[in-house]
Amino acid sequence: MLLLEKLEALYNKYNELQEEMTQPDVMSDMKRFIKLNKDIKELEPVVTAYKEYSNVVANLESSKELLQTEKDEEMREMAKEEIQILTERQEQMEDEIQILLLPNDPQDRKNAIVEIRAGTGGDEASIFAGDLYRMYLKYCETKGWKVEPVSATYGTVGGYKEVIFNVIGENVYGQLKYESGVHRVQRVPETETQGRVHTSAASVAVLPEADEFDIELKQSDIRKDTYCSSGPGGQSVNTTYSAIRLTHIPTGIVVTCQDQKSQLKNLDKAMQVLRTRIFELEYQKYLDEISSKRKTMVSTGDRSAKIRTYNYPQGRVTDHRINLSLYNLPNIMDGDIQQFIDELQVAENAERLKESVES
Repeated sequence: MLLLEKLEALYNKYNELQEEMTQPDVMSDMKRFIKLNKDIKELEPVVTAYKEYSNVVANLESSKELLQTEKDEEMREMAKEEIQILTERQEQMEDEIQILLLPNDPQDRKNAIVEIRAGTGGDEASIFAGDLYRMYLKYCETKGWKVEPVSATYGTVGGYKEVIFNVIGENVYGQLKYESGVHRVQRVPETETQGRVHTSAASVAVLPEADEFDIELKQSDIRKDTYCSSGPGGQSVNTTYSAIRLTHIPTGIVVTCQDQKSQLKNLDKAMQVLRTRIFELEYQKYLDEISSKRKTMVSTGDRSAKIRTYNYPQGRVTDHRINLSLYNLPNIMDGDIQQFIDELQVAENAERLKESVES
């Protein structure tokens, strides 16, 4: 049985990796130890599926054997029922395992850096960017993820022209990556006196956080500037030069961080974002390659694409990639976006399965 053989090979690899983790030379090499630990975690769902699937297959064989040899009619009926239940479970598990065996994006398990920027729509776009920021904060809270602000440029009447934050937790990028793109809102702005519905937009970029093993930065390539932090309306948050601006000379990438009162903490966060932005240049090539192969917009690199519309008059939110409309806008703005993410994952997995069959 080919599937069982595949699972058994992965189970053996899992045991080998666990054995390797206990070797003294691995335990003294932190980079290697972390990589092995990640590899083991990625195989854990496959190992769990292998144990259940092999158990189902073994029980199914036993029930079929019993049906062939047993003379007692009552026992034969019980065996027939068992065969039906186990056959259904086997088929269901085979579909689940096919998805499990698809190669994962190695970035999915990483933390994420999220950037929200106000787009077309003036002050209303800044207010909407603030609404999206609050939506993601609420969503992260439900997942038990930690959020760390990095920098913010405030709107003149509220919200944000730009807000950047880190999200730390389990499989963060694998969930939040579907949020990258242009989010559009249709509503009567607070600034509108005639009661007319306006359309505004904000863009969201979700990047997998690059660690020190992904990108090696030379200090000689980085120019560091310090300045005073500022808050809403331009007021000074503190009078010390704690805010940091980093410029990566080879690429021209500029990163600022002013969230912390400590210059050292701001420098750490700015370095983290800079590393991620440089890593993104390479990662973008991978995303472009995916988008050229796939027909849908799911999990592709096109951040200029309109992905979702929030229609306040009708209480409707529509995701244009999968044509899914939900009529619970207040709950969604309170962070209830899991259904969108789940449906996008299903659509992406279906497409990846189709790719694997065709290739």
